[in-house]
Amino acid sequence: MAYEGGNLKSTSINGVKMYTVAGHNRSLATWLPPKKLRALRKNPDYLQRVDLIQDLRFETATSRIKVTPDGEYLIASGIYPPQVKVYELRELSRKFERHLISEIIDFEVLDDDYAKIAFLCADRSVCLHAKYGSHYSLRIPRMGRDIAYDSWSCDIICAASSPDLYRINLEQGRFLSSLSTQSPALNVVSRSKVHGLVAGGGEDGAVECFDMRTRSSVGRIDVVASAGDVDGEVTAIEFDGDGGYLMAVGSSGGKVLIYDLRSSNPLRVKDHMYGSPILNIKWHKTLNSEQSKLITADKHIVRIWDPETGEGMTSIEPSAGKINDMCVFKESGLILLALDSSQIPSYFIPALGPAPKWCSYLETLTEELEEGGQTTIYDDYKFLTKEDLAKLNLTNLIGTNLLRAYMHGFFIDYRLYKKAQSLADPFAYESYIERRKQEKLEAERSSRITIKRKLPKVNRALAARLLEEEEELNESKGADDADVQRTSDAKKTSKKKKGLTSEVLKDERFTAMFDNKGFVK
Repeated sequence: MAYEGGNLKSTSINGVKMYTVAGHNRSLATWLPPKKLRALRKNPDYLQRVDLIQDLRFETATSRIKVTPDGEYLIASGIYPPQVKVYELRELSRKFERHLISEIIDFEVLDDDYAKIAFLCADRSVCLHAKYGSHYSLRIPRMGRDIAYDSWSCDIICAASSPDLYRINLEQGRFLSSLSTQSPALNVVSRSKVHGLVAGGGEDGAVECFDMRTRSSVGRIDVVASAGDVDGEVTAIEFDGDGGYLMAVGSSGGKVLIYDLRSSNPLRVKDHMYGSPILNIKWHKTLNSEQSKLITADKHIVRIWDPETGEGMTSIEPSAGKINDMCVFKESGLILLALDSSQIPSYFIPALGPAPKWCSYLETLTEELEEGGQTTIYDDYKFLTKEDLAKLNLTNLIGTNLLRAYMHGFFIDYRLYKKAQSLADPFAYESYIERRKQEKLEAERSSRITIKRKLPKVNRALAARLLEEEEELNESKGADDADVQRTSDAKKTSKKKKGLTSEVLKDERFTAMFDNKGFVK
C-alpha cells in the first residue's frame, strides 16, 4: 500500500458508516524534479494519505472500470489518450497499460483473467486483445453503445444505433445473423448468467428479451410507460444472480424499475431524484443479510437500497467529478468509481461486507486512521426550520409522522418538499428569469468604463447620491423607446430633478455646502 498524504474520512449516512479510502486528493505532476519529490517527505498530509492501488488514475478521466471474474485483476479504461490499464490486486500495483487508436466506449472480459478482452470503440470497431497485445480488430455497421458476451455460444453481442443486436462468434470468427428488435435503436444489452436470456433496452423505452437457443424474441415490455415518464429511454439493465427471475431496468429519467420476468408490471420503482439517466446497476449479495442489495448509479450519486422495500441503505456522492461507471467487488464492501477526473476514488462500507482478500488489512486500517469527526446525512430528506415551514404553509404538519424533529428544525420527505415549494411559489420560474435579467444588467453595468469622480470632504453622502441620480437619469434617457409610458415618466422625472445633478457641486452658490465643515449634518 502506498501512502501519499491526506487522511481517511468517515461518514455516517442513515446510520451506515462509510470510509473514503482513497481519492479526491491532489495529483502530483509526473514531471516534478526529484528535489521537490524528496521535499514532500516532510509534508504530513503527503505522508498520511492512503492510496489503495499504486497509480490508480488517468490523465483526464476514467470511462469504465471492471474486475476480472477470478478477482485477481482490475481493468480500467480512460482518456486522454485512449488507453487501458490492468492492475494486479495481489501486488497492489499496475501490471501494464496499452494505448488504443479510438476512445473505449465499453469492454467485456472474455476469460477468467485479463488474457482475453473485447473493446468496443468509438470508431465502430471491436478490438480483441490477448496477453501479448492486440489480436484482431473488426468493425460493426453502426456506432456501438454497449457490449455483452454469451459464454455458452462464444458470441459477442453489440447494441448500437440500430434496431439490431449484432452477433460476432469468436469460435467461427465471423458475424452471425443479428437479433432484430422493434426499437428504433438500442442503448444497452445485458445477459443473465443463470438462464442465458439476453435483454436489449431501446430508445423508445422498451426492453425486449431473446432466447439464444432459438435466437428469437420471447417478450417485450414498455418500461418507461410503467415509470410514468414520457419519451424516456432505457439506459441500464441487469439480471439478478440468484434465481434469475428478477430484472432491474434503469431509465433516462433517473428511475429504477424491478421486474419479475413472469409479470409485465414492475414490483418496485425507485427514483434517484436527480432526473439523470441511470448508468449502472449491480445486484450485490451481502454477508450480513440473505437478500441482495441493489446498487444503482447515475452521474451524480450512487444509491444502495433494498429491492424489496425500496428503503435506502446509504449513498455515495463524489465531489471530484461526474460518475461514469462503478465497480463493486463480489461479497465485499469495497466500491470503486470511474469519474470525469483523474482520480479513481474507493469507498469501503463494512455493512455491505468485509474487505477483499487482497486488502484484508483495510478493516483494521479504517479503525486506526479514522478521523474523529463524523457527518450524519439523512438520505431522501430535506432539513427545514420552523420559519421555512411557515413560508411553505406546512406548520400544520408539526406533530405528524410527515415531519421528523431534529435539533432546531425538522426533516421532511424531499418529494413532499418539492411539491409544497411549487404550490407555495408557483411563479418561482418567472422570478428566477427576472433575477437572472437583473444580474446580467448589473454585470453589464459594472463592465462599463466609468469616470470615477472625486467626492468632496464635506457632505460626501449627499454628493454621492446626486451622482447616482444623475447616472439613473442618463440610463433612463438612453432606454428603449418601445415603452412610451416609461419614456414619458423618465422625461417628467428629468424635468423635476433637473437641478439635482452633479452641476450643483460646481455651482458657486452651493460650493460652501461641500467645503465648509459648518454645513455637516
